[in-house]
Amino acid sequence: MTQQLNEKIAAMIGPSIESMGYDLVRVMFTGGKQAVLQIMAERSDRAQMTVEDCASISRAVSLIVDVEDPISGEYNLEVSSPGIDRPLVRPDDYDRFAGFEAKIELEVAVNGQKRFRGEVLGAENGDSIVIDKGGERMSFPFASIRTAKLVLTDALIAAAERGEI
Repeated sequence: MTQQLNEKIAAMIGPSIESMGYDLVRVMFTGGKQAVLQIMAERSDRAQMTVEDCASISRAVSLIVDVEDPISGEYNLEVSSPGIDRPLVRPDDYDRFAGFEAKIELEVAVNGQKRFRGEVLGAENGDSIVIDKGGERMSFPFASIRTAKLVLTDALIAAAERGEI
């Protein structure tokens, strides 16, 4: 149910955010006593996100979600940039961040293992991703990935400082 809600909200807010010059990275709703709707976005021009960018997105999302009302009850809205050690959520993220290290967790174990760490090599055909795990090339169907994120390494930090990512 939560994944369906995340997708519904993403479909609602995505076009508005994109028209403002941002790319929607992730929508994540976590229910419970302190329900939170987290919106992660980045600038389409890949410039660094500012507090003003997050505030603009927050205002736009609030208006849309208030009108559409997909969430029952109270919740907190959080808008943020993905950060350096960002989640990898779209197949093109794997191409964009090829050469950097990532942690990947699968829905179903492969050879008894669900968690992998390795160098991102890219996406193949838009439906699978490839990593190098200690010299071993491994491919996973994109749909089988539960979570994936970049690992904060010196190389990633240096690339961010040079404005390459």
